[in-house]
This record gives sequence, C-alpha cells and structure tokens, in this order.
Amino acid sequence: MSVFAKASASRSRSLKSILSGIAIVGAGALVLSACSTPGTETPGGDDREDLVLKIGTLLPQTGALAFLGPPEEAGVALAVKEINEAGLGITVEVTYGDSGDPDNKAYATTVPNLLAEGVDAIVGAASSGVTKLVIDQIVGANTIVFSPANTSPDFTTWNDNNLYWRTAPSDLLQGEVLGNLIADDGATTLGMIVLNDAYGTGLEKVTREVFESTGGQVVASEFFNAGDTNFSAQISSVTAQNPDAIALITFDEIYMIAPALKDAGFDMSKIYLVDGNLKQFAPEDLPADTLTGAKGTTPGPVLADDFQQRLLAAHQEAFGKAMGDDFSYAAESYDAVILLALAALAANSTDAQAIAGKLQEVSGGSGNGEKVTDFASGAQIILDGGVVDYDGYSGPITFDSAGDPTEATIGIFQYGTDNRHSRIN
Repeated sequence: MSVFAKASASRSRSLKSILSGIAIVGAGALVLSACSTPGTETPGGDDREDLVLKIGTLLPQTGALAFLGPPEEAGVALAVKEINEAGLGITVEVTYGDSGDPDNKAYATTVPNLLAEGVDAIVGAASSGVTKLVIDQIVGANTIVFSPANTSPDFTTWNDNNLYWRTAPSDLLQGEVLGNLIADDGATTLGMIVLNDAYGTGLEKVTREVFESTGGQVVASEFFNAGDTNFSAQISSVTAQNPDAIALITFDEIYMIAPALKDAGFDMSKIYLVDGNLKQFAPEDLPADTLTGAKGTTPGPVLADDFQQRLLAAHQEAFGKAMGDDFSYAAESYDAVILLALAALAANSTDAQAIAGKLQEVSGGSGNGEKVTDFASGAQIILDGGVVDYDGYSGPITFDSAGDPTEATIGIFQYGTDNRHSRIN
C-alpha cells in the first residue's frame, strides 16, 4: 500500500488516516493559456514539422547526492531512447552534465556549458540547494528547469516566468508523512539533526509542525553546514535530551552520523531517515548492523519489475556500466522527459515558453485530455489533433499552475541487519 498525502490537510491527523485513501493536493488547478509560436497552426495541422528537442541534465555525478545520479540519469536515458524509437514527430538530443553540490560547485561549469549548447530544457538539479543557485540564471536564458527531485516548498512561489517544473512532491508531503509516522510509532519526543540548506530547513520545519500537532514535542533540533565533517556537538546536544526518536535530515553525512549515534548507545530502531540519505548501503559504507530497525521515507511509488529492468538496460547502454540497485527518482526523471516531449508536440514547438504553456495540459492539470501511460500513445493522439493526460511511472502527476504535482506517493522503508532497506508501505 502506498502513502498519498494532501498538502492542505490538517497536520494533526494520524498516519492511519493518510493510509486510508488517495488525497489530491490543492483545491484545483488553474488553466494556463498555452503559448504558441508564430506561424504554427493546430498541433494536428498540415504545417507540422518534426521537432528536435535539446535536453541537458544537471544531475549529481559527484557530491553529497551522487548516489541519486545513476537512477536519475537512467530515467532520462530510457525516456530519450523510447521517444526516439517511437519516431512520432520529435527527436530528443541529450547532453549529460554534473550538478555536483553546493560544496564542490560542479554546476557552475555545467550550467553555462549547457546554455551555450542551446538546450531547450535542463532536467535537474536533484538538490534544492543547487537549484536555488542556478534557477534564475537558467530561466533568465529562456530555458526550462525541470527537476525530478527538488522538494523545497520555496519553489512553489518562485518568480520563474512559468519555466520551473518538477515531478517530485514538495516536502509539505514528505514532512507530513514523516512526522505522523514517528508519532504513530509511539514517540512523544523527537530530536533532529539537520542540514542547514533549503532542503534541510524546509523538511525540518514541516516535520516539526506535523509531529507537534500530534501532541509530540521536538526537544532538540541541531543544524550543520554542508562540508562539515565533525558532528559530535550536534549528536551530544540531541542525545542529551534523551528523545524517543531522532530524525536525520542529511545527505551523505549519514556515513558519519549514524555510526556515531550507535556508538553513543542510541537505539537505532528509533532513527528515521529521509530521501536525501535513504539508500542501500554497501558493506563498506557502514559497519554491520548500524541501521537495524531504522525507518525512512522517500517519494515515489512501487516500480514495476519491467520498468526496473528497462532502466537497468538503458543505463548500461548509455553509460557502459551497471546502474546499481537504487531506483530513487528514476521514475520522476523518466516522466520529466516524457512530459517535455509531449508538451513540445502539443505546442508544435521547442521554444521554452511554448513547451511550458502545454506542460500543465499534458499532465492532466488542464485540458480534460485522454488518459495515456506511455509516450507513443500520447504522441499519436497529439498528432491526430487530440489532447492527452499523461499518467507516468511516478504517479498521475497532474500539475497545478505553479508547476507542482498535485498527487504523490511517499514510501516508507525499514532497514535490516545488513544496512539495506525494504519497502514496508
């Protein structure tokens, strides 16, 4: 069973009520007027020419989120492969680039290079902190920013000229599920160790509000900065309050924080992770039995076996190496590219504003289109003059007028003795 959350709902309801059904975020989507390029007629008109959509990626090949890079790039590679093999009015050209993180600043080289190549859209970044550093530069160049993994609530109201979109849900959703999960597991006091950036502070705020709305108390919330390597002060401060549970809102700082908490004698079954650090740890990553019983949350539904196999094959073909067994945000990355291609077809243009003017429509957020679950079916409907509503592997998506998905699934995972997690909800 998947967890669906509603951003506008009361923060005090229990996780059990979230599990009871599907809730849609927001009270309704505003219809965006579609942009069109001069001289074009309807999408099914006789003047249609084959389009070439140029996409760049700004995904983490290095840095604190490097473990998310392979599945995200696999999602892009698979979507590009399937769009091009369909041969239905559009070809996608992709240039892969490294976002790095705010510490190593790989994005500072990648973004200018992609813009110089004239890409129509950039898929990325994964990190909300990185996106905040480059979004104005990218949209200022009339280029779409389409993130498969940004979760900061700040982007909902960002002045982006309608050029920022994401398939990942806001942390208003993950924080609600996490806060209720901790409370429903019986904790009444909570400590948190948090990365001091857009991602960390946003998720900490929502988790705190939801947990305290259940009657719980956050007894300590300690922050650290990107690049820090010593967390003894934060660990000492939090454990001194003897909380029932500790939430770790980090990236790869988990490698140092988790063993230190275990060494300090904290019950690791009372540890809660989030999408920034929830991964399948290899034996060399952490001492055995470090995370036994720990739980965590991350956006995304259960992926079909066939889709997983296609992702693995696409990554091997595109990059000449195995992807690994972490599929986080692969579906969101795949859907981002499919949506961009469908929107370009619907607009009969690769102009960024024209594509943006159709993204809400092809997601089902406006337009009352025909349901499709693959690119080829959607492309054919558009070429025949119809309107589509794409439901993807990451979910129904259904963009609102701010470019946020209005429906999302948050998975709950638990670790075994081998520091590897399995989905429990």
